[in-house]
Amino acid sequence: MKIVVYGATGHTGQFVVAELRRRGLTPVVAGRDAGKLSKEYEDLTVRPAAVDDPEALDHALDGADAVINTAGPFALTAGPVIDAALRAGIPYVDVAAEIEANVSTLTEYAAKAREAGAIVLPAMAFFGGLGDLLVTHAMGDWTAADEAHIAYGLSSWHPTPGTRTAGEVSHDRRGGQRVRFTNGVLEYHTDGPTQEDWDFPAPLGRRTVIKGFTMADVVTVPSHLQIPKVSTSMATEAAQDLADASTPAPTASDADGRSDQTFVVDAIVTADDAVRRVTATGRDIYAVTAPLAVEAVERILSGRTRTVGAVTAGALFDAADFLQALEPFLIVTTSAQLTPTRR
Repeated sequence: MKIVVYGATGHTGQFVVAELRRRGLTPVVAGRDAGKLSKEYEDLTVRPAAVDDPEALDHALDGADAVINTAGPFALTAGPVIDAALRAGIPYVDVAAEIEANVSTLTEYAAKAREAGAIVLPAMAFFGGLGDLLVTHAMGDWTAADEAHIAYGLSSWHPTPGTRTAGEVSHDRRGGQRVRFTNGVLEYHTDGPTQEDWDFPAPLGRRTVIKGFTMADVVTVPSHLQIPKVSTSMATEAAQDLADASTPAPTASDADGRSDQTFVVDAIVTADDAVRRVTATGRDIYAVTAPLAVEAVERILSGRTRTVGAVTAGALFDAADFLQALEPFLIVTTSAQLTPTRR
């Protein structure tokens, strides 16, 4: 099978290409810079295409079975590449962490994708997709819950240039305001951040987190689950790294190109007095996005999906089975019921 990776020379794009190769799939590399693509991938088919050139995008997707878009800012790239995928009649997957870009994808392409019987899957990444799968798994047989919270325990966060650019775009789109999902809707506000202690499972333990450090999960989770309040928090160490303009980009510390950064993602779902928890641990938030996105493509192409349209991971896949398939990239543990962990 031929899978186009748009943005293949980027940090995450390179991990996606490597994961496709590892699984025996054929990457076709595409993006805006023909020179970089040819230099980086001498042995692969190279199809340069700018997002403002529909004809070039059509050529890039010609004969492909699916496309994975790893090129941010997705506020600029998602729409044109989705349109090209719909014209080509192939599934679209991206790794967008931008809240507004994901909202746009899910709303603007809901009818188009459904009418075409196509799959448009945004946010199939560490932020957005993983949290959605964890919360969906935690819900189990529940049809509704009162609240979902996802706490991110990152040992550090060395952002890529793409992450910084996407953050700037999102900041500008919301006029510097913050965003949250409460009472069943996205709200923009100017309230300042606060901190609290969070008891992460071992090996992380108790850490101080920034409350209301809002990630794409506030879009993906409530897009298909009846949960009126969805929130996220971030370990203060990682938040400080991201805020510091001098924090360098990630550097490889193993043969697979992964950094030495580790993470614990703790998803808590509450309904009345019942609490369910699912936790994922692993290494390198950018590297783990690759198996998330490629596993999604393989399941779509093999028909292991639940619906069509513009949808998120939790709605499209069997969440428990999907998470199990990600081992050894992720170790997932489940607690069916426990007492609340926030203080």
